[in-house]
Amino acid sequence: MTRNIWVISDTHWNHANILRFTDSNTGELIRPGFNSVKEMNELMIQRWNEVIRPGDIVYHLGDVVMGIDQEGWMKQHWPRLMGKKRLIVGNHDNIKMLSSGGFFGKVQMWRVFSEFGLILSHVPLHESSLYRGAGEYQQMLNVHGHIHQHPSPPGPYRCVCVEQTDYRPVNIDELRSY
Repeated sequence: MTRNIWVISDTHWNHANILRFTDSNTGELIRPGFNSVKEMNELMIQRWNEVIRPGDIVYHLGDVVMGIDQEGWMKQHWPRLMGKKRLIVGNHDNIKMLSSGGFFGKVQMWRVFSEFGLILSHVPLHESSLYRGAGEYQQMLNVHGHIHQHPSPPGPYRCVCVEQTDYRPVNIDELRSY
């Protein structure tokens, strides 16, 4: 990998109920194979640290942690995750706790990487929002989360929810070549 920028979304750390969520079309669990929330948490921490190095930058596209005692879970487990973390706010995030607790170096609603042709957001953005440039417009790829196991909308979209990335962060170079 030539760049040390990574993206992940919808970890829902400490969210026991997500292990019971089923796909409305198939009836199948959206996170099968876990016997407990602790097992899910540990697998995601392991897979994160398999690819992330201490100097890497990781953009978390929201819905970081849920469940009981979110702040306690973050204080105990967040330091175990390598990299410099930045948050793109999700719809389930406790923004006050996550931004004031020192967990993230930056907290934003979205991040535009014009140089890479990417827009990072929690939810898929309307296609009209994906054009950037002066005079000659460039259509950007919207890297997003929120939809878990469901496919992205047709067009320039890529979902990085953990259910679609084998519970690992995705390198920005892979996203650029998508």
